[in-house]
Amino acid sequence: MKLGVFTVLLANMNYADAFKYLASKGVQAIELGCGGYPGNAHCNSKELLEDPAKLEALMAEIKKYDFTVSALSCHGNPVHPDKAIADAFNEDFENACRLAQKMGVKRIITFSGCPGGSPADKMPNWVTCPWPDDFLKILDYQWDEVLIPYWKKAVAFAKEYGVEMICFEMHPGFCVYNPETLLRLRAAVGPEIGANFDPSHLVWQGMDPVAAIMELKDCIFHFHAKDTKIDKYNTAKNGVLSTRHYGQVAERPWVFRSVGYGNSTAYWKDIVSALRTIDYDFVMSIEHEDSLMSASEGLSKAIDVLKESMTFEDKGEMWWA
Repeated sequence: MKLGVFTVLLANMNYADAFKYLASKGVQAIELGCGGYPGNAHCNSKELLEDPAKLEALMAEIKKYDFTVSALSCHGNPVHPDKAIADAFNEDFENACRLAQKMGVKRIITFSGCPGGSPADKMPNWVTCPWPDDFLKILDYQWDEVLIPYWKKAVAFAKEYGVEMICFEMHPGFCVYNPETLLRLRAAVGPEIGANFDPSHLVWQGMDPVAAIMELKDCIFHFHAKDTKIDKYNTAKNGVLSTRHYGQVAERPWVFRSVGYGNSTAYWKDIVSALRTIDYDFVMSIEHEDSLMSASEGLSKAIDVLKESMTFEDKGEMWWA
């Protein structure tokens, strides 16, 4: 596996300085945000598609450090009930696919999105329980009339540009938020649908990342290295569902942390071992959303934990086998 970084955490730097800094840390792969919620500080897909010289300069800088570009990321909600918002996210996705072809990248990372609860809605409606029965009707509408048709068309578009893997980050607030919903969309759309496996979003929902890795063993296409710390006292009082601002660390039931600060190094070694068991051998891409550390500190600490956790020699055999 290669050590990677989602470069949006260094959005305050230009890409030349960011790449130099990452190379000095021993990073081998980069994931570039090119639209949607992550922004496009290092990889403005529209500009790069319109100006070949700018794309050539970016590619030269990537080659300078022998980086693998693990994925282009454009996390968004292309099925938003507000058509203007949906169209903007869809444009980001399509431009990411066009750019991926020019860069030789096979993976696009995004969210599944979440529609409204009916054609009349103006805001997304994330359903979390089956009763009253209205919620099941909402799910039927979202999946059968919006989500599945959209992603069938989107996957067909991506394939035209050589994109082989659409990597969904399973995130609450969107229709795909756990292994069950990911596998449902994959079954309906096709094998191009898989996971950008980010354990941080699963931990706070009460899942075991190792169990989830084994459940998704055939369709983990990319991996985000980000941790979550559960506050057992706040969770005991109010559960894990919270709308408190991420800055209210002391009051929240959970917060995102740098790798090793939500769970132990042994926990992360179990995750890496599970990935190795299913023959995932691509990139672990560090994402920083830790409100208790600066980006540089969080990145450095995450790299230290992952370097120790990811160090394996070739697979061995039992002496008696």
